Parts: sequence; C-alpha cells; structure tokens
Amino acid sequence: MTHAQHHDHRRHGHHHDPDSALAEILELDAEVLAEHTAGIIRWLPLHGDPRQIVDLASGTGAGTFALLDQFPEAHVTAVDTSPGHLRRLSEKACARGVEGHVHTVLADLDDATWPDLGTPDLVWASGAVHHMADPGRALRSVHDLLAPGGLFVVVEMAGIPRFLPRTAPDDRPGLEDRVHAVSDRRHAQHLPHRGADWGPMLAAAGFVVEGELVVEVDVQGAGNAAVGRYALGALQRARGAVAAELDPEDLAALDRLLDTNSPHSLLRREDLAVRTERSVWAARRA
Repeated sequence: MTHAQHHDHRRHGHHHDPDSALAEILELDAEVLAEHTAGIIRWLPLHGDPRQIVDLASGTGAGTFALLDQFPEAHVTAVDTSPGHLRRLSEKACARGVEGHVHTVLADLDDATWPDLGTPDLVWASGAVHHMADPGRALRSVHDLLAPGGLFVVVEMAGIPRFLPRTAPDDRPGLEDRVHAVSDRRHAQHLPHRGADWGPMLAAAGFVVEGELVVEVDVQGAGNAAVGRYALGALQRARGAVAAELDPEDLAALDRLLDTNSPHSLLRREDLAVRTERSVWAARRA
C-alpha cells in the first residue's frame, strides 16, 4: 500500500461510502507532512500567484488547504469520489473561514468525461494519478482543462512510509520489510503505474516538464503523537491487504504492535518515525 494507497484512498477513491478510518489517516498524513507539502508548493515554478486551482482526488483537503495557506486569494475546486471526504473538507473550510474560496465536486476521474472544472491556472494531484485506470487519458484531460501557461503538479509518495527501525520488533526483526514485500507484490497486480516516472507520460500528453523534485521525508516520532497514530492507522490498513500472505508469526507480531492495550503497542514506542520519499513533477501547458 502506498501513501498513495492509503490514499486509496482518498485520493482517487475507490470508496463510495464514507471511509472514516481512511479519512483519519489522510488527516494525520496532512498534519505530519505539512512542512514538506508547504516546501513543495514554495518550490513550484509559478508565473505569479494562481487564482483558480483544481485539487484532483482531493480527499479531505490536505492539498486544498496547503495551497490556500500559500495563495489565500485563490479559489480551489476540490474533486473526489467520496462524499464523506468532501463533506469533511467542506466542514474544515467553514472552520477555517475559507468556505468562500472552496468548491467541492463529486466525480470519478476514471469517467470518460469530467464535469466542468473551470479553466484553472494550477492543477494539483497528490497521490492520485497512479490510481487512474487510464492515466494517459487523465493527463490529456488535465492538459485540455488548464489555462494556457498553467501548471500541473503531480506528487507521488514511494509506498506507505516506514515507521519502525529495521531491527524492530525485538521478537521479529525486519517485520516491516516483510509487510512491505507482500504489499508491494499485491499492489503490482492492481496498480501497475505505482512508482512510475511521470515525466515521459506528461510529455506525451502535451506538457512541458519544467521541474522535478525528490523530497526525503524523515519525521521523528518522539514528542509527536500524530506519528504514532499515523503509523497505527497505516499499518492497520496494510494488515488488511497482507494478512492472507504474511507468515503467521509475523502476523501475530504485527497484531501485537496494533493492539493499543498491549505493552508492545506502536503507541508506546519511542523509536517511531515517518520515512519515505515524495516525488514531484511540475509540467506546464504550453
């Protein structure tokens, strides 16, 4: 499972019912990675501040609100397949006093025709494009949507983050590596574009790729309760994907980590961190 998956999110959600557990992970993800997201936005090769922004597969609004923090005059159209996620996003917009700057659209980006999303000068897609059934068609749709000279930003994460030291837990060292191996094998079948280099596909869709960035993420969990909750939620979701194929002793060790009443609970560990990479492509419509 990836950031993008637990962004399975959201992002390009395959959930038609509100998935509150997933929404919690998305919000923890937004909180833990907030500084990295702000840094990505500051890096973008923009020609002036964008006024009309589309956040594709917005989830509960991590990108929407990070963009509004940087560009408070902008208007953001947040698009997602999950009514529950969009409802949360709207509630957060009201709580922040920016509801006049946020418009939500319920839509499936795998549909052949998209609803009218205006003529944005910036389109943001975080953890989204690798979920699309036909990414090439989706990229062409974004190209045609953008204003001339507008920027399309693709942000992808290298799988679910790593949370534990490689020597952990004491009774099954390397457990997380084995969970990832099973998860990666399963997702290779269902998400063939995960981990892709989007540069050539963006060029094929008519974009000029103006920048690529790799951001190393290493957020220490000591003193940061959100990291423990994020690890718990992400590994609970991973367990659902890997349980049938994981070694029984590994599964038992994972369950001890996930048991919040256990002395071995993730929430009691002082050595957690969020470690991953985020890759970014900034592509302009000529």
